[in-house]
Amino acid sequence: MAGLATAMAVTVLSAPARPALAAAPPSAVLDDTHRSVSWQSPVYAKGTSGGTESCPPAADDPDNKVCDRFDVNVSVPEGYWADNPEGGVPISIEWQHPTDDFDLYINDDAGKQVASSAGTADPEATVIPNASGTYHVLVVPYDVHDNSYTGKAYLPQTTDAGDLTSFSGGDGSYTIEAGPLKAKADFLAGGQLRLQADPSGSLSDPAGTAIVRKQPAVQKHTTSFDAGAYYGIRSPDAVLRVYKKPLRFGLYKADNHTPVWQEDKPLRWSTSGMRQSLTRGADEQFFGGGEQNGSFAHRDRTMYVANNFNWNEGGYNNSQPFYLSSAGYGVFRNTFAPGVYDFGSPVRTGQQERRLDAYYFLGDAKKVIGKYTALVGKPFMPPVYGLEPGDSDCYLHNANRGERHTLDALKIADGYTSHDMPLGWMLVNDGYGCGYENLAETAKGLQDHHAQLGLWTQDGIDKLADQVKAGQRVAKLDVAWVGNGYGFALDACDKAKAGIEENSDARGFVWLPVSWAGAQRCGVLWSGDQKLSWDYIRWQIPTYAGATMSGIAYNTGDVGSIYRHDAKMYARDLQWKAFLPAIMTMDGWASDITTGKPADQQPWLDGEPYTSINRTYLQLKERLLPYMYTLSAEASKTGVGAVRPLWLEYPDDPNTLGADAKYEFLSGSDFLVAPVYKDSETRDGIYLPKGTWTDYWTGRTYRGPTTLNGYHAPLDTLPLFVKEGAIVPMWPKGTTSWQTRDRHELDWDLYPKGNSAYTLYEDDGVTRRFAAGASATQRVAVTSSSRTTEVNVGASVGSYQDKPTARSYRFTVHGESAPRQVLLDGRPLPRDAWSYDSDTRVTTVRTPSLSLDRAFSVRLTR
Repeated sequence: MAGLATAMAVTVLSAPARPALAAAPPSAVLDDTHRSVSWQSPVYAKGTSGGTESCPPAADDPDNKVCDRFDVNVSVPEGYWADNPEGGVPISIEWQHPTDDFDLYINDDAGKQVASSAGTADPEATVIPNASGTYHVLVVPYDVHDNSYTGKAYLPQTTDAGDLTSFSGGDGSYTIEAGPLKAKADFLAGGQLRLQADPSGSLSDPAGTAIVRKQPAVQKHTTSFDAGAYYGIRSPDAVLRVYKKPLRFGLYKADNHTPVWQEDKPLRWSTSGMRQSLTRGADEQFFGGGEQNGSFAHRDRTMYVANNFNWNEGGYNNSQPFYLSSAGYGVFRNTFAPGVYDFGSPVRTGQQERRLDAYYFLGDAKKVIGKYTALVGKPFMPPVYGLEPGDSDCYLHNANRGERHTLDALKIADGYTSHDMPLGWMLVNDGYGCGYENLAETAKGLQDHHAQLGLWTQDGIDKLADQVKAGQRVAKLDVAWVGNGYGFALDACDKAKAGIEENSDARGFVWLPVSWAGAQRCGVLWSGDQKLSWDYIRWQIPTYAGATMSGIAYNTGDVGSIYRHDAKMYARDLQWKAFLPAIMTMDGWASDITTGKPADQQPWLDGEPYTSINRTYLQLKERLLPYMYTLSAEASKTGVGAVRPLWLEYPDDPNTLGADAKYEFLSGSDFLVAPVYKDSETRDGIYLPKGTWTDYWTGRTYRGPTTLNGYHAPLDTLPLFVKEGAIVPMWPKGTTSWQTRDRHELDWDLYPKGNSAYTLYEDDGVTRRFAAGASATQRVAVTSSSRTTEVNVGASVGSYQDKPTARSYRFTVHGESAPRQVLLDGRPLPRDAWSYDSDTRVTTVRTPSLSLDRAFSVRLTR
């Protein structure tokens, strides 16, 4: 340890004294001689209540009286950061009075922002990645009262693990040492491995139970053996190799011949970081990291997991310290520390803390997602109104729109009703100086429109109990909830969900824009505040599909963005987001792209043809709620959400990782959605995997794998395809609310191909009684041949409050020739009970009301 201490010794530099009129910001050098720097800011009497835009130019603020500036010049040899666990220069600011708030921003010498930390953490901390050259630190006293801060930055030094010095253990738990490094390997139930390592010689768990609520049981049925060059630990599912000289780890399948992952170098730690270096497979692919804006596959990319407020492409504000490999494993780092994951060759992954605490999961992608979410929390089961569109604005004291009152929200609800557009919930305040009044009356007025009341919670949930009793059913958290390493945000999400549930019989429904591993158990994540553009539409497509690879079942972005509005882009954005489980329109902040004038964003305000187009897709979303609700029930059990990259369903097809497939997704396994993200009526590069796909609008079929170019997609057309064999439950045409739907009719949209089956899930949609078994399922199986198509509908199994005893059915059967007759339980249906459309090749069959307690069959003969 003495050598390590010498290697990590640092020289602390104080900032030079500030002259009366500073010609340039104070500065310092970080190089081989100067390993660290600290500086002290002036005392700020008050804050700016704003971001970087609230800081005047440096020339107009020579004494840094408004905002503080400090320059750091980093001089390191080429390749210094290539294998450094911290990946750059860590920089932090800590203030004297922790109740205040300073924000940290760092630009390179070209003026580009390269790092920031602007939550409510104390200290604010970030990393200048791959730092080399001059960096300009800007600190904004956002909310301070006679307060100052101390800034710190350092060059991290590295040390590698040495030779194995001790190996012992049994019954699923083993201790390994290599000089000062102590490690522990625990085999856990369900084919999991937890590997911990710490050069301090003491294993710790700073995250405690905040992320992992309950540790899995230890898998005691293990044995160890000495293979000469390594010790092996054999479990029923895998073998962990512990190499001796130097200490390295490798996880193999149970045959001890097939590697799952293999360290190519020993663990390396630095001043405040630790990395693992793995051999990369020839075709190995990587996914995960939570919400990574603009991407879902990460091979040859560096993925960041940290406290981040970049809402645009490249941002990672809902990131998670988890990744999934096509080699058959996934890894979760049990930490709140930022991480850098380099998926080059070799694969280098690490967190900015000097310890390793990693859970490894074995299996294919869906199994890994299931095991990961079993550890940190399965996706929550939303109320059915949470899958309907939401609307958000500030009504009381809104400087953007003039003086209004909370009850004015009901005028907007009137608009949804009068325009036959679904509305599930409304946020009627934003927490930033916008309070509320007449809360119970507002809640009742919204309920009259079949919508639920939601409120923003900027920085506290102390009023939640009273608000819920007054009718609140939706809570939105904001960036002020983000604490050091996201611990505070995760805690707030759990508490907000519990606050709704402890004061009502409803399911908690929470939204938040910044989160961490485990947030899927309590909230809908959304990608923050963006400005509208065609690029905005483009990069969100892989973002939300990719989030599913980390067990995030509900991830979305504002329809049409928050700050800018354009009728055509809004319509295009709404079309494809209708196939996300959760969507929300943000009103009251946008300006028209062309005129610059204020532009609210309700879906009828742009007039025709936009109103009709938007209505079509919102009503289609509403009709598909039985399909989406069933997917939500599945996600709460499997961890796999509805919005999926094509690779998740077709992992053996390399084209699902290509440039074309990046900008499309699957909604469930049956709908392929290829959004239009350019100002064009033509969509190129639509990749259809193997199988037969039916154009939802025209009925034309395509045989995959194939790529469609020149697809005609006028403004009212979202490229949408349905997989062969699909069985899709739908509510009746014209449905605009789950409460007013015809509960005595259910439609089934069928695309017969061979044998296929589907199981519908139903419950009361609102309460938590489903958790105690108050739900029902109904299985539908379709068998198709050249002469007949038979639909077998099983009895509805189970019960819940207000479950209907009988209902009629409307079947739409696609892609076949006209039937000669249609039989219900072997008896011919009258001719007026079915029809055939030769243009679309769709047969429509209507049944009388049938008891849900018995099965029945419908047979089409040709």
